[in-house]
Amino acid sequence: MKILKDKVAKLSFVALLLTMTAAMFYTPTASAHGEKSQAAFMRMRTIHWFDLNWSKDEVPVNDTMTLTGKFYVFQGWPETVDKPEVSFLNVGIPGPVFIRAGSWIGGQLVPRSVSLELGETYEFKVLLKARRPGDWHVHAMMNVKGGGPIIGPGKWVTITGSMSDFTNPITTLTGETIDLETYNLSNTYFWHGLWYAIGLLWLAYWARKPMFVPRSIAVEAGKADTLISGTDKKVALGFGVGVIAIVAMSMASTNDKFPITTPLQAGLLRGMKTIEMPVATVKVKIEDATYRVPGRAMQMTMTITNNGDSPVRLGEFNTAGVRFLDPEVSVDESGYPDDLLAEEGLTVSDNSPLAPGQSKTVQVTASDAAWEVYRLADLIYDPDSRFAGLLFFYDAAGNRQMITIDAPLIPSFI
Repeated sequence: MKILKDKVAKLSFVALLLTMTAAMFYTPTASAHGEKSQAAFMRMRTIHWFDLNWSKDEVPVNDTMTLTGKFYVFQGWPETVDKPEVSFLNVGIPGPVFIRAGSWIGGQLVPRSVSLELGETYEFKVLLKARRPGDWHVHAMMNVKGGGPIIGPGKWVTITGSMSDFTNPITTLTGETIDLETYNLSNTYFWHGLWYAIGLLWLAYWARKPMFVPRSIAVEAGKADTLISGTDKKVALGFGVGVIAIVAMSMASTNDKFPITTPLQAGLLRGMKTIEMPVATVKVKIEDATYRVPGRAMQMTMTITNNGDSPVRLGEFNTAGVRFLDPEVSVDESGYPDDLLAEEGLTVSDNSPLAPGQSKTVQVTASDAAWEVYRLADLIYDPDSRFAGLLFFYDAAGNRQMITIDAPLIPSFI
């Protein structure tokens, strides 16, 4: 019976090892992201993305596209999320389907982390080079230290061609031209294979001995010291010394082959150039705001005051990347993602032009299935049930003003 249990334990161990090994080589295909699972307050009260533009809907392998736009760092940043003092401009894509060839904020190259200021607006650009064919969801994204990735709106982009044609040539500081896609690939395979083989030998040595049940019995009987023999100690010492020797020799060989190296650059860029937004002449006060669950609509009562020189009308409400438009005032011509665009989703009880010096209280409704599809309605279950967003007002000449709003949100279930 003891021998049978020991054989069963060994077979179980081998099966587990094979399963783990197979899992290492299984990579399921991913095409989109879980931005819908990100808390609604995170998307509404941190980074507001607007004026986004994906330069192409279809890109051949080795060709490039740009993702451009602006983002506003919300003044009322939530207390539960670390401030964006260390942030990194990125893109949200399902793996290395694009190569990020460069990124800029305010026209300055930002290959490292930056410090962002609350209440400021920035312009950005990301240059992407197509690598893997397929249909991919491409998002703007800001990684914030302590706050995680803050994902912006995403759009489907198609990459055509063959991945085997992809190249990524660069010229090093010493004048050598290399292709990063294939550079030293055989050496990478060798070292992965070597360490994997050493790991298997280590497991095989210990797997040949009595496994779980006999060892458990010996430990319970107070004979744990007898489980490790003198030979075992010598073998363990040999493995340890061998690993250290391999690391030391390979390091010496690498330093001899590549005498000129520079460390990874990990500094923090400060003083990023912001956009000088026009001075807002429109003032908005949110009197109350409710979210009507059955109708998938948010209703706001707001008092609008025009302190400018020309009449204005409310044309857009933007929150968490979802844009609610009044088609009589604002029409999207940028090719914005359809699932994030409610072209007739904004209604105002009285959206006649607001004359200079005039004030009026209106009912504004933002309604669309996107409230549920993108789980923004989950905000009503948040301990700090507040919403935030951007309002865009337009005058007769098409000039635009951006107003930020932030207020409590009360749910209505009838």
